[in-house]
Amino acid sequence: MRDGRDRRLWAVPFQSSGSTRQGGDGRLTDALDPQDQGPQDACGVFGVWAPGEDVSKLTYFGLYALQHRGQESAGIAVSNGRQILVYKDMGLVSQVFDETTLASLKGHLAVGHCRYSTTGASTWENAQPTFRPTPDGSIALGHNGNLINTAELAEAVAALPGPDGELELQRPVETSTNDTSLVTALLAHHPDSTLEERALEVLPMLRGAYCFVWMNEGTLYAARDPQGIRPLVLGRLDRGWVVASEDAALATIGASRVREVEPGEMLVIDGDGLRSHTFAEPERKGCVFEYVYLARPDATIANRSVHEARVEMGRELARQFPVDADMVMPVPESGTPAAAGYAEESGIPFGQGFVKNAYVGRTFIQPSQTLRQLGLRLKLNALEHQIRGRRLVVVDDSIVRGNTQRAQVRMLREAGALEVHVRISSPPVRWPCFYGIDFATRAELIANGIDTDEIAASVGADSLGYISLEGMIASTGQPTSSLCTACFTGEYPVELPDESLLGKHLLEASLSSPALGRALPVLNNP
Repeated sequence: MRDGRDRRLWAVPFQSSGSTRQGGDGRLTDALDPQDQGPQDACGVFGVWAPGEDVSKLTYFGLYALQHRGQESAGIAVSNGRQILVYKDMGLVSQVFDETTLASLKGHLAVGHCRYSTTGASTWENAQPTFRPTPDGSIALGHNGNLINTAELAEAVAALPGPDGELELQRPVETSTNDTSLVTALLAHHPDSTLEERALEVLPMLRGAYCFVWMNEGTLYAARDPQGIRPLVLGRLDRGWVVASEDAALATIGASRVREVEPGEMLVIDGDGLRSHTFAEPERKGCVFEYVYLARPDATIANRSVHEARVEMGRELARQFPVDADMVMPVPESGTPAAAGYAEESGIPFGQGFVKNAYVGRTFIQPSQTLRQLGLRLKLNALEHQIRGRRLVVVDDSIVRGNTQRAQVRMLREAGALEVHVRISSPPVRWPCFYGIDFATRAELIANGIDTDEIAASVGADSLGYISLEGMIASTGQPTSSLCTACFTGEYPVELPDESLLGKHLLEASLSSPALGRALPVLNNP
């Protein structure tokens, strides 16, 4: 392959020391400073059952449409009915796959995944789809979301018997350390039942956010947690079925949208058609931040256009926080719909004040501290002729640490702005998310401990306005009872365990936990 390593998993997992392309963390979001991470989603998932179609390429383009949901690693698993071949690596979808690789992935059934890590380190071993052989075939699985009972699941995995009935506790430990691998191990153990029956036993054991797509050699499965925290949709092809995190991925490959996968529902797709099981009573609590930032603007969630929700948030911002100004401008791209709504409601002209470098989505070259201090601008530059001498309303989706907004305001003032009024289309983020968004820690959140006027002074703005919680919720068109707003309110819809049993690197800390330590050998040596 391109770097001299084979990134495939075929019948048994290939053990690797990691990709030479990983090169450190190196992720870039819309932040001007790559060290200042904004909100990151967990993953994008895609599955297709379509005999006669080029399923690897359909999956590639589906993941391409979901790339915004995860940029650390990407993978595709394909079955030809006899065996599953998995190819995964660190990097963007377009970096991981090429024509030669996709041509080698032949079959009628595929699942794909693009990852941002929220449980387990960003390593090749934690890239997905996960893969596990069983006596009755193999399983490949991709996961969007984050489970909160990882320690409990690790106990269950540690207790799984081996083929001879003895506990499998003495295998050498490798390095897979994510909640997804725990689920895969539990699903793979079904000696007296089918995979479909086993899934209906395992899924009620899980707590937290999950949208799964998984497969064996002949069947595609999909499931969504009872709260429906993350989105998952079902689509139809002329000769098959598709499931994806967002309906934009369906449109990209020419599939028609059928419906959402319901909270607490599992779908099974094979040669006999599509079957649906309800494994838990639905208690809808969709993530409100999908409407604010995470989903693509052309997505539809719970029958509400994400773009229209964001435009309405901008209109509401203008009603709540009017100001005399000469131009409304977005922070591209996430602030654009809300900025359009603010301009429409306020009557202030809409304009572009920033130019975005469209080709810097990810870099592995770390800027030195000196370069950062010199104001290295990897993402945005100011349009001076649009800015000089004007009073500006700058619309963005959220403020996390405040470093990014501070740099933006400074850039606008250097370009000659007379006034800079910041408007944010979500309330202050004060609490961490445990359901699949990787915010900063609570201590790092700028809104935790200081008020709005102090935040405005900290970022250098003349004024700052956050949309109210009620205004944001009304803009989504959803009832308050159907949304998770924990990052704004601290009210978590799925009860959290003790703080010591949470955290991205919980499984990596297994040496200090006998239960987790017992699970890792089973997890990594199927």
